[in-house]
Parts: sequence; structure tokens; C-alpha cells
Amino acid sequence: MEEALLGIVTTINNYLSNYILIILLLGMGIWFTVRTKAIQFRCFGEGWRRVFGNFSLRGGNQGGGMTSFQALSTAIAAQVGTGNIVGACGAIIVGGPGAIFWMWIIALLGMATNYAEAVMAQKTRVVDEDGTVHGGPVYYITTAFKGKGGKFLAGFFAVAIILALGFMGCMVQSNSIAETMNTAFGIPTWVMGLIVVILAGTVFIGGVSRLAAVTEKIVPIMAVLYVLGSLVVLIMNAANIPATFALIFQCAFNPDATVGGATFGIIAAISQGAKRGLFSNEAGMGSTPHAHALAEVRDPHEQGVVAMIGVFVDTIIVVTMTALVVLSVLYVGDGTLATGDYATLTAETITKTNIAQLAFGQFFGANVGAWFVAICLLFFAFSTILSWNLFAKLNVEWLFGKKAVLPFTIIALAFIFMGSLLSNDLVWELADMFNQLMVIPNAIALFALSGAALAYNIWTADSGDVAVSISDLVDQMRDGDIAVGAHAGESSAQTEETADTDMTSESESPETTPRALLPPVVRREEG
Repeated sequence: MEEALLGIVTTINNYLSNYILIILLLGMGIWFTVRTKAIQFRCFGEGWRRVFGNFSLRGGNQGGGMTSFQALSTAIAAQVGTGNIVGACGAIIVGGPGAIFWMWIIALLGMATNYAEAVMAQKTRVVDEDGTVHGGPVYYITTAFKGKGGKFLAGFFAVAIILALGFMGCMVQSNSIAETMNTAFGIPTWVMGLIVVILAGTVFIGGVSRLAAVTEKIVPIMAVLYVLGSLVVLIMNAANIPATFALIFQCAFNPDATVGGATFGIIAAISQGAKRGLFSNEAGMGSTPHAHALAEVRDPHEQGVVAMIGVFVDTIIVVTMTALVVLSVLYVGDGTLATGDYATLTAETITKTNIAQLAFGQFFGANVGAWFVAICLLFFAFSTILSWNLFAKLNVEWLFGKKAVLPFTIIALAFIFMGSLLSNDLVWELADMFNQLMVIPNAIALFALSGAALAYNIWTADSGDVAVSISDLVDQMRDGDIAVGAHAGESSAQTEETADTDMTSESESPETTPRALLPPVVRREEG
């Protein structure tokens, strides 16, 4: 029975990842890049300035929300996981070194998608009377589609993300922690599972403020640790770096490129790079908007440009470090895979789960290399568990109310512990399936709201360029999609004043103004 179910789920995943989601997510990246006039490049500098301007390891308690940096740290904690090491290595082994080039392309396009997600999450978030902030795809999905259709899509997304991230995904992360720590240090898997449960439970009970306080410290530390360790290897192996970049570009465009007697086609490079890239940085998947909705910022655009930096850090920095270390050590010069039988080695000895340890071990020593990768994976996977639990919990509360949060937390902790003991292919495949299914309603809503999302932030801070054409605005205003307050040509100050007026009108007549056009914070009353 289990084998039959595994075969069905695997087939579904193959169709989703190889066809539907690549087209959908690539389409979103191109669409928002064009519609925003390449905001990921125009506002790249602004994004970094806002990150460092808000940088603090002691952001403090923000009530029911987070600082902009805390929200970014929580998003990066979800994005930077085991996939940044294992996933990148898998893309290289199957698709060849050229897959890394296409991961870069996917990330650059995904930055525009992540901008749109963060802006919509900010615009449609709600705040309870006690200051608790709620936001995420379910709120902008129900904004895009009213009535039963919108509720169905939002409910579908909520169930998918609860199963994918709250339960099965956390099992996968816990399993990665337990196995790597057991291999590197000999710690029994059940002991490591118990430690993770205790640490995670302590953070879960503390709510959003405690999670924000933890991620704002863990994320910078883990990123710096991994990047520094990688740079040490790259400096010691500097002679192979030019050949490494040459190999990446050669395999990305040359259908006859070979390594160790194995030939990598362009299609394989694009396919693996696209799949691994999309699921590494999570742009368009609907996970990170939950974190960005909680940020206390003056304007949605501000968090949008900060959100883009998360994608950049995940793929262009962390994944690239993994790729350069592995390729420069094992794929070029006298590297094991460059001089040996590639097909035999990757089938019997070198796998996506141990190739990074082998690469680091060439310079740090086998034991130290295994320890370094295990410690980095511990940081990556644990921080991912924390963020994923928050995202799932927000959807549990949306579906069932606050009373369901405690039972969910207890069940989630049980799944985390079970994950440390079990390594089940079916669990991995089910996690992937629900992770991919949640993309569909998120993407549909983003496409539906793209005009309104961009019209709200017509003028960008760096260039003042118009992000959406005047004709588009006129058409949307004529159709009633854009409120009168979102006029083209208004300054930022005028837009803020209009937003205040719109909020007053909303309180007097909640049905007259489209919810997507409201200011970023909308208060709701209990009952």
C-alpha cells in the first residue's frame, strides 16, 4: 500500500515540478520583472540600505509584529535550509555545473516575485485590537477573489501549507539534523530529536516576539559562519576558481560539455537549475509573505525591497558558496569527479547528501569537514523549523481560530521528534507535493492583483519611475479595481494622505473600497 501511494505521489510531483510549476513560477518572475521595470535591479541598492539601516540583533518586542529586519531574518530562516547545501549539490550532480547558472537566473527573476508577495502581504494584513498582526497569502487570495471561490482557494492554500511546512516539512528538517549530527558527532538520533523539540518548543511558546528575537540572531550568525568557511576553502583553492566559473558557463550553454566522461545537456541544466532554484529561495511559493506581513514599516514598498534581498542572500550568496566549493574541489583540475568515472562515482559513492562534506573535508580534513557541514545544517534546518511553524500556525488560526493554536503546536512538536527517528521516502514526497500545490492559489492571486499591487506604489524611492502604465491605471480605475486615492502622479506624501482618508472611509463604509487598496494596516474587531 505504501509503495503504491509513494509511486502515485512521486508521479504527481514530477508533473508539478517539471511542467506546471516551472512555467508558473518562471512566468511570474518574468511578469513582475517587466511590470515593475526590473525593480530588483533599480531598487537593489535601496533594499540593502534598508536592511543595514534596520540592522539590529536586539530589535526588541514589537507587540504583535516585527521590525523590518526581524521579518527579513524570519523569511531568510525559512529560505536558507538544507536545500541550500543538499539541494544545490543535487542540482549539480544531476544537471551538471551549468545548473548553477540557471539557479542564478531564477533567483534574479524571483526577486521581483518576492517583492510583489511582500507588498501584497503588507497591504492586506490585519491587526487585532490587542496589536496581534495577521497576514499572508490567505488574506490577499480572499482579496483577489470574493465569495466561495476565494474562500476555497485560500482554504486549499492553508491546508497545503499546514501539512507541507507545519508537519511533514519539519519532520524532514528534523531528520536532516539528527542524521548529520549522528554521523559527525555520534549523537543518538533520538537524543538530538529531543533536544530540537525542547529548543523549538521554548521558542514556539514565546510567540512571534520570541521567534523574532531568535531569528534576528541566528540568521546573521549562520550566514556569516557558512560564508566564511566557504571563503577559506575558496582562498586556499583560488587557482581553480577561474576554471570553475568557466565550467559553469560552458555546461550552461554547451550541449556537449563533459565532466569525468559524463555529458550534460542544456535541458538537464535548465530543468535542474529551475527546480532547485525555485524551491531554494521560495519566491512565489507563498511562505515568506507571512513574515513580511508582520513588519512594521511606513509603506509596503519598503518591505518589498527588503524582501528581495532575502532571495539574493539565499541563492546568489549561500547557494553560490556551496556550488563554488564543490565544483572547485571535485569538478575541476585533479578533482575526484573530474578525473574519475563520473557515472559510477555518483551512483555508488558520491551523493547529494555527502558531496559537500567531501569537498570541505579536502581542506579541513575529513572529520572537521563533516563537523562544519553538520553545524551549518543544524543552524539552517533549526531556523527553518522555527519559521515554517510560524507560517503554518498563522494559517491554522485563520482556519480554526486561536483555540486551535495550542493543539497544533503539540502535534507539530510530536512530528519534529518523529522526524528524528524516521527516514521515510513517502514523507519527503508528500512534503514536496503539498509544498508545490500551495504555489498554485498563491500564483493565481498574485497575477490577479498585480495591477493593483504595483499601482499602490507607483513611485519608487530610488528613481521615481512609473511602475505601471497610465493606460493600465485608467482601465483599472474605470473597472473599479483601483480606488480614487491611488492616482498616478501623486507624490509619496500625497499617497499617504490619501491612504489616511481611505482608511477613514473604510471604517464608515467597509464595502465601498476594495480591500486590496487599503493602507497596510487594517484593524479588525473581535466577534
